[in-house]
Amino acid sequence: MRPTTEPRGLPRGFSFSMGPMRLPKTPLDLLDLDLPRGEPWGYAFAQSLLKAPWAWRALRPTPGLLQLIRQDLEVLSLELEGRRREYPLADLGERPPHPAEEGALAALLTRDPEALARVLQAHGPYPFALYRAFRFAGEVRPLERYRLPREDELLGYEEQLKALRANALRFLSGKPALHTLLYGARGTGKSTAAKSLLHLREARMVEVEPKALAHLEDLLERLTLLPHRFFLFLDDLSLDPKEESFHHLKALLEGSLEGPPENVLLLATSNRRHLVRQTGENPLPGADPTAWDELQDTLALSERFGLVLTFPPFDKTLYLKAVAHHLGRSLTPEEEREALRFALQKAFSGRVARQFARSLL
Repeated sequence: MRPTTEPRGLPRGFSFSMGPMRLPKTPLDLLDLDLPRGEPWGYAFAQSLLKAPWAWRALRPTPGLLQLIRQDLEVLSLELEGRRREYPLADLGERPPHPAEEGALAALLTRDPEALARVLQAHGPYPFALYRAFRFAGEVRPLERYRLPREDELLGYEEQLKALRANALRFLSGKPALHTLLYGARGTGKSTAAKSLLHLREARMVEVEPKALAHLEDLLERLTLLPHRFFLFLDDLSLDPKEESFHHLKALLEGSLEGPPENVLLLATSNRRHLVRQTGENPLPGADPTAWDELQDTLALSERFGLVLTFPPFDKTLYLKAVAHHLGRSLTPEEEREALRFALQKAFSGRVARQFARSLL
């Protein structure tokens, strides 16, 4: 097969783990792939097309690029026929095929580069074509399996969830929406609330590791090319204005000339209302200029979240109600006493209520 090279324009130090196009050669190679139901060789080759080095360039194809893709399709279709003859196989996967896989396979069988470009424009390259949840730690990794919270799992925060969902639905429908900060004590369900948005149709989420904040521009450069809308999730955010990552986040939240992509909405959780560590309280500009400047940076960052939702700590009544909710029944007097003793070691929170309920199951 004619070698292909990675297109220009990929950010430095940033990887989507594509590399050169790699094709499975033996049945053992197929066992490492997340294949759908159906003839495995065809879908394995279809996935290779979604990972092709030119896949990102195909989002805006030129006549010359389409010609190169056609040449690859002609070679790949012959290789696919050879694999099928040499190693005829039945289903290896259990899930239904994704429309992107079906479209890529159809384009391969018909050797149609324009059809393949349309598939990539509609679904994006791998991994965005096939998955809805991702983790970014300098490179994007799809989360093939992730825990999706039950929609009734958060008790006592119905108004916050209603506002969060309404804002998310506006964003997913293409209407103006607000970057969101979920603020509150530990264990109150802020992260669970954010992740619950994956219940919404068409929602996609990228969880950004703290160490990867410096590479946000690289990530956004790719996300803006895609047809999907993404929640950018920063969990347990607490930054110092002296850190470089603080300024990367500040630039993302409309502090730069370019601003964030239209198809990205930031979701952050924090135990701190203003996100950053502060020295002293209410410093005066003349008394401590450094502390004053840090406070102004703090306020400038927190104010860029248009929607701030507070998750207050549980009281005893709500805590016991949450335990009963997780158990699906009322508590006996003895169980109530045990639940309160359990919370004394920690705190009244939804997380502790869930932990205690599990200890009784």
